Amino acid sequence: MKTQEKIEYKATSNACKQCSPLGASFVFRGIERSIPLLHGSQGCSTYIRRYLISHFNEPVDIACSNFTEETAVFGGGANLKLAVENIIKQYNPELIGIATTCLSETIGEDVPMILKGYNKKNFDENFPEIVSVSTPSFSGTHIDGFHSAVRAVVDSIAVKKKISTKQINIFPGMLSPADLRHLKEIVSDFSTDYAMLPDYSDTFDGPLWTEYQEIPEGGTKIEKIASMGDAVASIEFGKILAGEESAGKLLESRFNVPCHSLGLPIGINETDAFLKALETITEKPVPEKYIQERGRLIDSYADGHKYVFEARAVVYGEEDLVIGLASFLSEIGIIPIICASGGESGLLKQKILDIIPDAEEVGIRIIEGADFVEIGEEARKIDPDFFIGNSKGYRIAREMKKPLIRVGFPIHDRLGGARIIHVGYRGAQQLFDTISNTIIATSQEASPVGYTYM
Repeated sequence: MKTQEKIEYKATSNACKQCSPLGASFVFRGIERSIPLLHGSQGCSTYIRRYLISHFNEPVDIACSNFTEETAVFGGGANLKLAVENIIKQYNPELIGIATTCLSETIGEDVPMILKGYNKKNFDENFPEIVSVSTPSFSGTHIDGFHSAVRAVVDSIAVKKKISTKQINIFPGMLSPADLRHLKEIVSDFSTDYAMLPDYSDTFDGPLWTEYQEIPEGGTKIEKIASMGDAVASIEFGKILAGEESAGKLLESRFNVPCHSLGLPIGINETDAFLKALETITEKPVPEKYIQERGRLIDSYADGHKYVFEARAVVYGEEDLVIGLASFLSEIGIIPIICASGGESGLLKQKILDIIPDAEEVGIRIIEGADFVEIGEEARKIDPDFFIGNSKGYRIAREMKKPLIRVGFPIHDRLGGARIIHVGYRGAQQLFDTISNTIIATSQEASPVGYTYM
């Protein structure tokens, strides 16, 4: 009798990730006059809207094809077509971004086929661009959905017109609106044209409205996306993304646009690499203002080194954010003693070892496919000085009576998640000051003297 090999299974509790369509919704909201449409049940769009609204404190419209029990059995093609028609009537968008959910993926919906027939039947000159992307949460994270959506948009819209241009394509990854604004400032200071995808710096963090806007102003213009095939180069951020089929690599293989794959520019080393890439592509020197920012940052490192040296941090979040933070922490003398992510690329450990070669010798624990139960268990073993990550780690930090420095997404229990700058020398300066003062305050509160001078 043939025996079946026993497979070890571990249930996930409070996952250190969100669902794939959430990441795709980020991208579609970062395109001018675009509406995200989830092909699935109403609960999926409600969950994603809740996460986005809580983090950004802005209204967010996400359409849904509204699966029912009948739709799950007989298919959702009719629902999808009706949803597209309703969106066009109500919003008059320039682009509809369709992301699948677990339910539509489970029943095997062929969305491109449905849309192909629909477009031919209904096409006219005012018909919006429609881009679809497969984003089942059972096989990925919100970051997978994010990058898949970016690639799908580029695949569908970018062309090569053989027009002479100095445009640089920027694929920033899932950063804060403040990060996107700072990256645009940096590239603009090199006096060069650029196309950033996505750009939700205004659509997720705009000024106060006097009346409701169904589609907020801002986002990457569709004509800018179309022009990406004629760009002189692409820059994309993410050590993990560098090993995947990304939008930048698609442009390189299809249109011979050179792709520069960099880590998230958090801290001095990675920001240096970003500015060096811009210097090489534009053939222009780094603007003096950034040389000054770098100098002030190094000076602050020297001022605060005695407070942060050999402090131990638990770092968690998206894989590329964890790598960027680990790089930054190691350069200021902090040991990222736990580096954890819900992502399962299989690359996290090696990328951490690339930036911290002695990680294993100093006892750094690297956890892929992590949930917050596992993160908490490991954290209790080593008694860290602080946690750094999103709001979902608050319960563990509170239980252990350790400070939590909030970065990334989602931040649900504080204002200003959209305004945190993580990137560039400016972002490193803010992070360094926040971390240093958190460590000082913790020591100060624990002191029997309650000293008032450092």
